[in-house]
Amino acid sequence: MVTQIVRISFLSYKFNGPQVFAYLPVRTKWQRETLLGWLQSRLMTTSKRVQDRSTTKRVQDLEIVTEKWKIVSKVKAVMEILNEEPEMIVPVRNLERHRIKINLPKPHKISDFLRKSPKLFELYKDQRGLLWCGMTKEAEDLLEEEGRLIEESSDKVAEYVTRCLMMSVDRRLRLDKIAHFRRDFGLPVDFRDKWVHRYPELFKVVDVANEVSYLELVSWNPEWAITELEKRVLGVNGSSNHQPGMLSLSFPLRFPSNYKKVYRHREKIDHFQKRSYLSPYADAKGLTAGSLEFDKRAVAIMHELLSFTLEKRLVTDHLTHFRREFVMPQKLMRLLLKHMGIFYVSERGKRFSVFFD
Repeated sequence: MVTQIVRISFLSYKFNGPQVFAYLPVRTKWQRETLLGWLQSRLMTTSKRVQDRSTTKRVQDLEIVTEKWKIVSKVKAVMEILNEEPEMIVPVRNLERHRIKINLPKPHKISDFLRKSPKLFELYKDQRGLLWCGMTKEAEDLLEEEGRLIEESSDKVAEYVTRCLMMSVDRRLRLDKIAHFRRDFGLPVDFRDKWVHRYPELFKVVDVANEVSYLELVSWNPEWAITELEKRVLGVNGSSNHQPGMLSLSFPLRFPSNYKKVYRHREKIDHFQKRSYLSPYADAKGLTAGSLEFDKRAVAIMHELLSFTLEKRLVTDHLTHFRREFVMPQKLMRLLLKHMGIFYVSERGKRFSVFFD
């Protein structure tokens, strides 16, 4: 089996332009089949599905992106673990305790996984025959570049975190829940210990009973209480006098080119799109769960959260952690699947991912 190395992006900062890249393996079988073909022919059919989705509802490119991201996330996890070591090396057997973080289930061997990325990881044995792992110079350079980009984007990420607090019903969120969005938002690894204290004018850490820490909004910024959709459709800029209220905006729709049933549901789609809804930044305590206004606001919340992310995607499990804080329905997955023209749910693997346009 021949291994080739390709460079693909694993962290894209849309708001400042640069990209960080990781070296990942492209396997070539004896028939010289590329990773793209291998993913399409093999991995596309191995996972459980939450619904009987026909092939006409799938977007092949997004499914392949999801598969590649699964590899990237594992590589990133190992790099972060090594970066925390004083000498940036660790016995491979010690990585066993980090299987959950790496998301590499048994019986897959960690050493085999590391060997698939020789441009990133170096393996060697000491005099006792103990196998060690370290990073190559290229991997260290990538980490340094990523750290620089994260630092440059820190203020923008602080704005997004603040806007999440502004959308929450109690104007605060648990830190351990925000941690689920760390990579998606571009937060540093130590954001809970250091980064959250860099913006005291925006938010503060509050410790409550049972040693639970919350990030709490310090001051409301009306210029940030404008959704990305409002900026995109209406061209609205920040205003110090802006008061969030009812909105009558249609969400961008995109369907697979071979999906013909959209015409059958056109009337329902138009009815939903024309319906007014409460801004994600307005007080939603009075909304009735299950109402039409409730559901459309939940769609707006998810649309706004996804617009904050680097890849315009989130793991659906992470969204469900915020159902109470953002006043979203219990059956969130059903709502995502119902509005497939606005969102796309990839069903690959044990965790599903949701994209938007």
